[in-house]
Amino acid sequence: MDHLSPLEIMTRLVAFPTVSRDSNLELVAWVEDYLAGHGIAAHRHYDETGQKAALFAHVGPEVAGGVVLSGHTDVVPVDGQTWSSDPFTVTEREGRYYGRGCADMKGFDALAIWALIEAQRAGVARPLQLALSYDEEVGCIGAPPMIAAMQGVVPRADLAIIGEPTTMQTVTGHKGGLGFDVHVEGFEVHSSLMHRGVNAIMAAAPLIDWANRMNAENRAKRPSDLAAMFEPPWTTLHVGQIEGGTAHNITAKECRFGMDFRVVPGEDPEDWAARFLDEVRKVEAEMQAVRPETRITAAPKFRVPGLRPEEGGAAEALLRQITGDNAAHVVSYGTEAGQFQEAGYSAAICGPGDIAQAHQPDEYISAAQFEAGHDFMRRLVGRLGAG
Repeated sequence: MDHLSPLEIMTRLVAFPTVSRDSNLELVAWVEDYLAGHGIAAHRHYDETGQKAALFAHVGPEVAGGVVLSGHTDVVPVDGQTWSSDPFTVTEREGRYYGRGCADMKGFDALAIWALIEAQRAGVARPLQLALSYDEEVGCIGAPPMIAAMQGVVPRADLAIIGEPTTMQTVTGHKGGLGFDVHVEGFEVHSSLMHRGVNAIMAAAPLIDWANRMNAENRAKRPSDLAAMFEPPWTTLHVGQIEGGTAHNITAKECRFGMDFRVVPGEDPEDWAARFLDEVRKVEAEMQAVRPETRITAAPKFRVPGLRPEEGGAAEALLRQITGDNAAHVVSYGTEAGQFQEAGYSAAICGPGDIAQAHQPDEYISAAQFEAGHDFMRRLVGRLGAG
């Protein structure tokens, strides 16, 4: 079996168009075969459709206490974006590697695969594990079942490093998140008789206005010391898409929108969920007072626990030892780190590339950042080898 460089591995990974709406099984099969060619057994865990799978593997002694390198295999779509080159072909220009997922986060995945093989070849004294999930981009859905599937199949690791792009800074905290798909079902009448019907769009409006009011209240509050580390230092509520209605002179029968929350540590996402559902029930009662058959369905879409900075955390300590970064860093986006932490692992985030490039047309990772990630993996394998 060929021993590929990190760049060659990234090139292979990017060539698989693993947009979240599609299967990732071809990529999983390639990684599985590549690891097997180097004597590493990998384990799959399928989603309920059988069209996606997580992959995890272990090298080193069959003992607890190792390190997990965790990344996701899915990427966001390129639909409607203008690219200067094929988004699923790694293209090098002016010290940058362009391609969908180079920054978020097939660059890290490639480095983690390379490190696993190096750890196998070195015969490390402390175990190293690889964990590649699916459906991170649609709410970190694939990580919890993957983490559960790992238990009892590979020895329990102590800590997890999640390689989202942080420009190789050590990130120890992120906001939590939750979301709802909201479906408002009204009753159609001619708009001249709107009092006899229920306009689903206008019924949705008070819920969206509630989000505006909560944002204003949260912004006006004095943040806690922990919340003050984030930008912005408050919980945010957001509606990014809305659709409904058939004509300007008919009360809308249906309206659909998403309500998403990014919750600062110290506040309970479930409390925000309960408050939102209380508002939903109030609006629904007003609708049903006019037409009893109307209703609102708020289906949970995702739930991502926040990552809390750990007092004396093993993941943070290891990252700081390797990178030399001793500053405090947090991010406002969600990652799988909070899910590993919730499962009892020490967790922190550190990966090459800049999050500003994630999801963008002409997404790239700089060659310098990729090499910094490569150097990190060399140092990590060296530490594991030292025991």
